[in-house]
Amino acid sequence: MSIFTRKKTNRFTELLIKQCEFAEEGMTVLLQFVKSPEPTLAQRVSDLEGQADEVRRILIDELNRTFVTPIDREDIMALSLTVDDILDYAYTTTEEMVQLHIKPNPYIERMVSLLTDAAREIHNGVMRLEDHPNVAGDHAVRAKALENRIESVYREAIAALFKSPPTLEEIVEILKLREIYRHLSNAADRGDAAANVISDIVVKKM
Repeated sequence: MSIFTRKKTNRFTELLIKQCEFAEEGMTVLLQFVKSPEPTLAQRVSDLEGQADEVRRILIDELNRTFVTPIDREDIMALSLTVDDILDYAYTTTEEMVQLHIKPNPYIERMVSLLTDAAREIHNGVMRLEDHPNVAGDHAVRAKALENRIESVYREAIAALFKSPPTLEEIVEILKLREIYRHLSNAADRGDAAANVISDIVVKKM
């Protein structure tokens, strides 16, 4: 028997886990994209974002029709929104990299790699919320630590853009790259917010 065998999960946790699953997969595909920017990978991120949106719509509908919830209603909504935002930023990153013809660089790859790890920690945290809240809290702490590392890479990337006086042509490229860096930094912020919600839920369960 698996050590992860558990009782039946409540409907809201199931939907939150599904959202997290899509977010982690979306980041994993984005990581593949920044290593090898194939159009099929960009389309896959778009497809995952659409599927995740459908799960969120179902969650909101369930929430509107349910009087008593196993987790505070506000926490369910906040966690659903922040996880949704993570995948939204993965989608906008691929979209703009394709539309603006931006080639991946080591900074982008490092940030996306860390974001993928953070999405995995959030996914694991939500899966452990019901039966092992302390373990969920540990995953939230790890997700927050990864956000700090992403922000450090983001600052390095921005500093590198302005290391020397740019030409007019380089300014255009700088503006494009800065936009992508911002998307990834924003994704990290939303991951941090999701980790905070997980931590709040854990405290309320104690």
